[in-house]
Amino acid sequence: MAYPYELGFQDATSPIMEELLYFHDHTLMIVFLISTLVLYLISLMLTTKLTHTNTMDAQEIETIWTILPAIILIMIALPSLRILYMMDEINSPTLTVKTMGHQWYWSYEYTDYEELTFDSYMIPTTDLKPGELRLLEVDNRVVLPMEMSVRMLISSEDVLHSWAIPSLGLKTDAIPGRLNQTILMSSRSGLFYGQCSEICGSNHSFMPIVIEMVPLKTFENWCSSML
Repeated sequence: MAYPYELGFQDATSPIMEELLYFHDHTLMIVFLISTLVLYLISLMLTTKLTHTNTMDAQEIETIWTILPAIILIMIALPSLRILYMMDEINSPTLTVKTMGHQWYWSYEYTDYEELTFDSYMIPTTDLKPGELRLLEVDNRVVLPMEMSVRMLISSEDVLHSWAIPSLGLKTDAIPGRLNQTILMSSRSGLFYGQCSEICGSNHSFMPIVIEMVPLKTFENWCSSML
């Protein structure tokens, strides 16, 4: 999860989030190089009075500053499209969980199991135990197996919501009457926090999401205890 004064992204937990971090660094380096070149040219123009008229009017320089931005845009667009298609690709998920947004809580249904459903409410500040996080803890966590492909079906029963887990690189809108889907897979166990990322009403900021990634054996034991 995020910590105070954090300037970058949260640590990547899924392969998709790792790809997004690589793309962010790749794009940031291009922006940094462009900014450096522009600042250098500005400082050069402000500190020298020399002017080369042939260079200023040459056709070659106009060709360069037309082709060069096109090449830079291609260098940004190709990795972006690759990640976009990777995020939309869903191949034989091992588990499906249906998420419904309400005003203002989440409900979850494990469609591969009979009658395994529960609601997830934020724990009030007065009921928090030592070490628990304010505005982020819930009474029922979403327990999922790690290193396995999980499909999330996301919708809403009232207004627009958004199911988002930053460390997993997930953000999918919950729209009434529409069923959106996304895929997630965690490479490590642990607790991963998120919140509703859509302005859905007065309690919009009180819809936390907590995913608990556990080994497969632990997940099976949890399912048995819930049924």
